[in-house]
Amino acid sequence: MYSFFKKNQQGRRGQVRKTLRQQTHLVEQDEQVQIGHRLLFVYVVLVCVVLVVGFRLYQVQVVEASSYNDLALRQHFKERVLTPNRGSVYLQSYKSALFPIALDREYFLAFLSPRDIAPEDFPDVIDNVSRELGVTQSEIEWKLSKREDVFEIIAHKIERQEKERIQALRIPGLHFRPEYFRYYPGGELASQVVGFVGFDDEEGYRGRYGVEARLDAEMTGETGVVQEIRTARGGWNTLFDRILTPENNGSDIVLTIDHVVQKEVERILVGDLKEFGADRASAIVMEVETGRIIAMANVPTFSPNQYGEVEDISLFKNASISDSYESGSVFKTFTLAMGLDAGKIRPETTYVDPGVVEIGGFKIRNAEDKRYDLQTMTQVLEESINTGVIHVERLLGNSLFKDYVQQFGFGERTGINLPAESSGNITNLRDTRRTIEYYTASYGQGLTVTPMQLVAAYGALANNGVLMRPQIIQKMIAADGGETEIEPFEVRQVISEQSSREVTQMLARVVESGHARLAAVPGYRVGGKTGTAQVVDPESGRYYEDRINTTFVGYAPIDDPKYVTLVKYENPQNVEWAATSAAPTFGKIMRFMLPYFGIEQSDDVITIIPEDASFVD
Repeated sequence: MYSFFKKNQQGRRGQVRKTLRQQTHLVEQDEQVQIGHRLLFVYVVLVCVVLVVGFRLYQVQVVEASSYNDLALRQHFKERVLTPNRGSVYLQSYKSALFPIALDREYFLAFLSPRDIAPEDFPDVIDNVSRELGVTQSEIEWKLSKREDVFEIIAHKIERQEKERIQALRIPGLHFRPEYFRYYPGGELASQVVGFVGFDDEEGYRGRYGVEARLDAEMTGETGVVQEIRTARGGWNTLFDRILTPENNGSDIVLTIDHVVQKEVERILVGDLKEFGADRASAIVMEVETGRIIAMANVPTFSPNQYGEVEDISLFKNASISDSYESGSVFKTFTLAMGLDAGKIRPETTYVDPGVVEIGGFKIRNAEDKRYDLQTMTQVLEESINTGVIHVERLLGNSLFKDYVQQFGFGERTGINLPAESSGNITNLRDTRRTIEYYTASYGQGLTVTPMQLVAAYGALANNGVLMRPQIIQKMIAADGGETEIEPFEVRQVISEQSSREVTQMLARVVESGHARLAAVPGYRVGGKTGTAQVVDPESGRYYEDRINTTFVGYAPIDDPKYVTLVKYENPQNVEWAATSAAPTFGKIMRFMLPYFGIEQSDDVITIIPEDASFVD
């Protein structure tokens, strides 16, 4: 019994131990599972970290490598742009040195360094800077509020004398540094030819209008650059070489314009514009043999030193090349030159004027409805007879007339080296069957031309029939001193030398005994033609009843033409004809210019200029 009990007790103990072992094993298994889960989690986390780090390294080293390279370069390298000097523009002078009409001038920039100013000095700084530089006190206070700043701009374009005066006041934190702006010593002189340098939102400072715009690239030059490794303080680390690409300064430009003649022409135009009550006036002087422009003036004008104050931007435009208009009777000279060159007429060829020409239901009359009866071709030009030049156009035929018009350069740009040149408009001649258009064109109505085209074409009449390209640039001088001379350019032979001589003598008669007697120059034989033309209303297409343009174009001396000159007035109020406005202005210009250039007078010339005469055109 005892043994049985003992065995049974031992059996229960064994069962308990077995159960405990099983439970312990289960616990150990569960712990192992938990450890495995934790290890797996750690592994996954490590893998994710490795992937993230690897992806980031890939981004930094591959995808964003160039950005970080650029950042490193900016931290270690310093790059400074070297700005080239802009070339200057000069005018000619027959009797002295070149005259600078546009150049870069040194001014000074005033700036404050708030970091260098003690707070207790603020009131004095604000008061002094405001008073001396014309800046409001509130603006200065706002700039001084940037305590860590070292560069707050206060004012531009301070003259050296003014800068030295202000520096003597020793205002704390106020500094100056040089800056350069375009300066025009002549003020308004030739401003519409030269143009100006102005600010553009996209391109910064650049040439605007005139020569400054046309030759902007040549005068600007090419920027340079200095690259160097910096020290921790930002200076050049001399252990490394600098990389230098030097700047190329811009070229200087020498114009063909004589500044003395230009100044005198502008003076005469300003006075006569006021006397005649005209809206605008233009004048061009060209050297016959070369096509070089000696003067080109338009009034009213502007000063490029104050271009920002100009309210009427049309003043920036060079009307001598940009504005086309119906020139009127100055065109009759070309019709007669065509007839001479084609062998259809001679200067002494006679013509009976009926006073009116009828075509297609229209009647074309002479000025003031005059009838001249028997006249020579020279008299047709002297008296400016509309029906007479229509007669010559008939003899030529429409096709030949159109060819000559184009040969003289009308309907195309002259090629002068200036921006915004107009080509005029001769589309009225596109259909040779519309004879009425050719009749009116023969005396300068229905087609438009520019003053520059007229000067060039009259130059061909004076230059043995050879048309020259108008030239405004004499030469370019590179920064290294090398010069590029611009040679005169012959466009084509338009009429023969014989025809040139004959029409020149006819033009002399117009001044000596025709409508242009107020253009005469004592001691010289000159020739030329007047033109009084109606103005078309662009909206209605009809002619204004109360608006005219007057023009005179001529040259001298007749026996050896040197200079051709045009004068044009827009809408004069106090005169009725070109003969009493543009012609006398021409005379004033030539009376100054011919002696100035040393053209000798002719002893056998007796010139009587009428003080009071009535003219038509």
